Amino acid sequence: MGTALPRRDFPPLSDHKDDLARRIEEWHWFHSIDLGDGLVTKGHPPSPTIAEAFPDVAGRSVLDIGAWDGKYSFEAERAGAGRVVALDHYIWRLDHQGRQAYYERCEAEGVLPDAEMIDRGFLMDALPGRTGFDLAREYLDSKVEPVVDDFMTMDLDRLGRFDVVLYFGVLYHMADPLGALRRLRQVTGELAVIETSAVHIPGYEDFSLTEFFAGNELHADYGNWFAPNGAALVGMCRAAGFRRVELKAHSPLPAPEPDPPPAGPSEARRSEARRSEARRSEGRRSARRLSEGRLSAGRPGRWRRRGRPSPEPTGGGAPHPAARPAPVPYRLVAHAHV
Repeated sequence: MGTALPRRDFPPLSDHKDDLARRIEEWHWFHSIDLGDGLVTKGHPPSPTIAEAFPDVAGRSVLDIGAWDGKYSFEAERAGAGRVVALDHYIWRLDHQGRQAYYERCEAEGVLPDAEMIDRGFLMDALPGRTGFDLAREYLDSKVEPVVDDFMTMDLDRLGRFDVVLYFGVLYHMADPLGALRRLRQVTGELAVIETSAVHIPGYEDFSLTEFFAGNELHADYGNWFAPNGAALVGMCRAAGFRRVELKAHSPLPAPEPDPPPAGPSEARRSEARRSEARRSEGRRSARRLSEGRLSAGRPGRWRRRGRPSPEPTGGGAPHPAARPAPVPYRLVAHAHV
């Protein structure tokens, strides 16, 4: 007879689950994830904008870029995806305290943080930021596959191509957004879903515009660089190689201000007189600049967009306030089809 193996005592499964739930309760989460059994992680509330635009993933392969705690990776798995890969490196490897200390030094010296330092200067070999993902994956007994790598530099052939690619909250962190979208196209087999910070400029919806942030103007984060409007996002996706792009959802925008009441006859005459005087003043200034060699003959003194008249200036030649609408930040989701 063989020798009996020594007995090993394992804790009851319920005890392990209780300990896991305790660790989940204690962790500082970014995502709010419903893990079942009444357990919900204490992160940011779910995004109704993403929920509205979340695609059908049943039976499809899914890549979640910038997965963080894995909320949308696990949602795709729960929705019946055939395979799900969660890709991240920045949050999973980031030394938050070191980066914050660097930001404070830059502020004290009156300089802006270096983009290369923001992207790569505070990455550790350990994976402290993956703790939430690992806890949720274990609790859910999930088969989501974690991959630690930089999407902007990794071998995309090795990563492979996926039916659906989720690109949530990443684009505005990219110093090269068009390059990022081109790489996104390389790994997309059917559909890429792009959620990003965006900018709405009233009256300029048909223009392709992008706001650049040199500092931490967007969400108080030095790692946020660009916010496109809807037309720019569509154009960038098309330039990156996607055939068709749909703007599927966006966060609420403030209601437009009501038009002012129509001016009476006397006010209309005064307004026309101001515009006439402004035109005469502009003509005198243009003639003076031409005589001084600062303006070419035949070139208008004011900048004009092709196909659209420039706003009439107010008295003194200053642009009309309507020519300077304030950009409105919001969130935007697009479906980019291959």
